[in-house]
Amino acid sequence: MAAVAEPLTELREKTTLALEGMTCASCAARIERTLNKVEGVRATVNYATETASVDYDPALVEPARLLAAVEKIGYHAHPRLDQDAHKDAGRNSHAPPRQLIAAALLAVPLVLLAMVPPLRFSGWEWLSLVLATPVVFWSGAQFHRVAFLNARHGAASMDTLVSIGTLAAWGWSAVVLVFGLRAEGYFEVAAVITSLVLLGRFFEARAKRSSGSAIRALLQLGAKDARVIRDGIETLVPVEAVVLGDLFVVRPGEKIATDGVVVEGASAIDQSMLTGEPVPVEVGPGEDVAGATINASGRLVVRATHVGSEAALAQIARLVEQAQAGKADAQRLADRVAAIFVPIVLVIALATLAGWLLVGSDASVAVSAAVAVLIIACPCAMGLATPTALMVGTGRGAQLGILIKGPEVLEQTRRITTVLLDKTGTITEGRMRLVDAWPLGATRDELVRLAGAAEAGSEHPLAQALARAAASEGALPALGEFRNHAGLGIEAVVEGKAILVGRPSFLAEWAIEMSDEAHTWQAAAEEQGRTVIAVAWDGSFHGLLALSDTLKPTSAEAIRELKALGLRPILLTGDNARAAHAIANEVGIEEVLAEVLPSEKVAEVLRLQNEGEVVAMVGDGVNDAPGLAQADLGLAIGTGTDVAIEASDLTLVSGDLRAASDAIRLARRTLATIKGNLFWAFAYNVAAIPLAVAGLLNPIIAAAAMAASSIFVVSNSLRLRRFRTAREGVK
Repeated sequence: MAAVAEPLTELREKTTLALEGMTCASCAARIERTLNKVEGVRATVNYATETASVDYDPALVEPARLLAAVEKIGYHAHPRLDQDAHKDAGRNSHAPPRQLIAAALLAVPLVLLAMVPPLRFSGWEWLSLVLATPVVFWSGAQFHRVAFLNARHGAASMDTLVSIGTLAAWGWSAVVLVFGLRAEGYFEVAAVITSLVLLGRFFEARAKRSSGSAIRALLQLGAKDARVIRDGIETLVPVEAVVLGDLFVVRPGEKIATDGVVVEGASAIDQSMLTGEPVPVEVGPGEDVAGATINASGRLVVRATHVGSEAALAQIARLVEQAQAGKADAQRLADRVAAIFVPIVLVIALATLAGWLLVGSDASVAVSAAVAVLIIACPCAMGLATPTALMVGTGRGAQLGILIKGPEVLEQTRRITTVLLDKTGTITEGRMRLVDAWPLGATRDELVRLAGAAEAGSEHPLAQALARAAASEGALPALGEFRNHAGLGIEAVVEGKAILVGRPSFLAEWAIEMSDEAHTWQAAAEEQGRTVIAVAWDGSFHGLLALSDTLKPTSAEAIRELKALGLRPILLTGDNARAAHAIANEVGIEEVLAEVLPSEKVAEVLRLQNEGEVVAMVGDGVNDAPGLAQADLGLAIGTGTDVAIEASDLTLVSGDLRAASDAIRLARRTLATIKGNLFWAFAYNVAAIPLAVAGLLNPIIAAAAMAASSIFVVSNSLRLRRFRTAREGVK
């Protein structure tokens, strides 16, 4: 995977801090620099979510020291509890603050007096002073307070620009009025700028809350209660009271309380809220179910296997939050620019003021131009460009069953040229079944029974298929010693017999030869796309077993979608070449790499990378994990193993291969939105500052444009909520 962070020791800990007092990207960058200066700390500050994700060494630093470091530079911080992360997200989201209401009410008559001469009367200028003063000093108090704190620590932020700009406009106007100077005053400018900046922040805050709505909605889908069976009696308890191993009842139409395995009953489960797939899945005893999914029909008794923060829903939310906390390379550049941007703007404003005065212009013109520079240059949009797009994109992905681990993943999707696809469990259902047997020197029942008992110790899909087939024909004998040879086969002891089960080549390594008839049978089975397993015991070959997998009905469509994205699909499998080519032909893949051992999958990825390809890999098993980790972009099928999911960059919860193309399109769309946001944020400042310096931009228009730029960036990010999969028809 690209951009792999340095490994963390087991002794390191992580925490999330809720931050207060940030007003722009410069604030976020300053807090981040401060935290990273603390020994043993690595921190990322997210301006949009107002949080800091901190990884620290508890032997070197205590959490209290992190809070103190933030407080010392004029901001506030406290540990954010997981259960409180989303509870207050919508609080006061619709009510404008009192300061904004007061500023707007007082600014209206100020503007009318300034712009409509017939409304003026004797002493109207003094009324303007009276109306403007509470707007600047009460409604705008937050700007001045933060600017003062920043100045004490030798820093500057957006609030510095707004504070200096409004105070300069108000102060100049007061001097003109009190001393009777023949110059133009700007009381209305000071009041309107304060009002517009407050209004912009209000809409910005609402938009930021909307950008995180997808993941909040997902979390709220969890069940609130559970019908736990205790002492043989159904008892309704809060879902938080369910403990590992509890049996609980799920009636038709109810949400499943937490992750578990079905003990009794059969039903269809609506998993759309987790996977994005609308078709219910049939489940019965022994099958896993996820918390918050809906039981559509029958009554189920479920044993809890994961509760609380370990449940699937909580893990999805945690993954999404981790992704939202990261930064794309483009945003890191924006952060560096924002950190030095405000001081540069202050210098430009002073130079503008001095320049206009030196060329003999009226002082009011010089003040107006300098104030316009200060207001137009506020870098809010830069700070919002990446985090808002990430929040919306990853939230929408979670709704569709696509989990993006971080912003670096977005960078990689743009460059991908080749996609390596595992066969079993990725292109096929991964639910192999025994379809034929060729015994030698033993009965078919004995061949299946001993091979199934031996394979019961393995988690490989082929092994599990053999074990299920054998168990369906009768009780399996006890498994004695067991040893797995990854990608080759297993050796085990069953009923006192030393059994080998695996590839025919695996038996050859033990000097066990197959007959010509066996080779002929193997070739015929493999021509049909079947996988052939050889079985031997006590040093002698005793037969072959043929297993077949079912092609996922959507795999061919998924391959067409990947090709439409300009990608080169290659089938990568440990299966035999004949079976691999048979599957590849069915789904439309021209290139096949077959009989590849797990350790060799990494080598194949490296070979393609050395040839200049940027490689994505899709897989689901333990044997795919090394390849997923080595690939430039790893996509794990969510129905696969935890190891594969942990090694990947993207997780496709549904198990539908079409989600791979959806994930790549969503990631590319999110990255394009981030770049569009950043372009707008930079272009806006590059174009507007010269206009302000030239005196061509009224400070009121500058304030409106500044607020509009932030709202535009957030609104542009919100368009990602309309992203649709190819299945939904709208792209």
